[in-house]
Amino acid sequence: MAQEETTTIDQLNEEADIAADYLEGLLDIADYEGDIEMGVRNGRPMVQIIADDDTDIKHLIGCNGEVVDALQQLTRLAVQQKTGERSHLIVDVDGFLKRKRQRLRDIALDAIDEVHDTGEPVDLKPMNWFERKVIHDVVREEGLKSRSHGEEPRRYVTIYMKSSADESDVDEGSEE
Repeated sequence: MAQEETTTIDQLNEEADIAADYLEGLLDIADYEGDIEMGVRNGRPMVQIIADDDTDIKHLIGCNGEVVDALQQLTRLAVQQKTGERSHLIVDVDGFLKRKRQRLRDIALDAIDEVHDTGEPVDLKPMNWFERKVIHDVVREEGLKSRSHGEEPRRYVTIYMKSSADESDVDEGSEE
């Protein structure tokens, strides 16, 4: 078992190395300055591009994170091409994901407060899979229940109180 964990960590670190090399190449092509930090977080390889200055790197975030999302997809494809395996790599630019997670956590906590106050379910605005996952995780931590509804790109989360019958149910958010 220890060997399996070591192999898994080694594989995740290899994915992060491949991703860092790929992103360094892209930064060179774009003539952007930035440092790259690698690691493993929650069982997933993670690569962060840290700004040396505040000007160029911000362009790699884009409007609502669209550019960083695209960078992540391209980098995952580069890793898959080298390893032959699908990657769940996370790419962050200048702390964008950390700030986004905090905003989503605040949205979830506000909705949870509303559910506690009214006893009624609360529907959130449509979100992508990452945003819904963060919301589901916060809701689960706070002891409530959540479920995703609709079809992409209009898929949204409903937050509601757990009933005693729900205690044995599997949380819908864990499927995403």
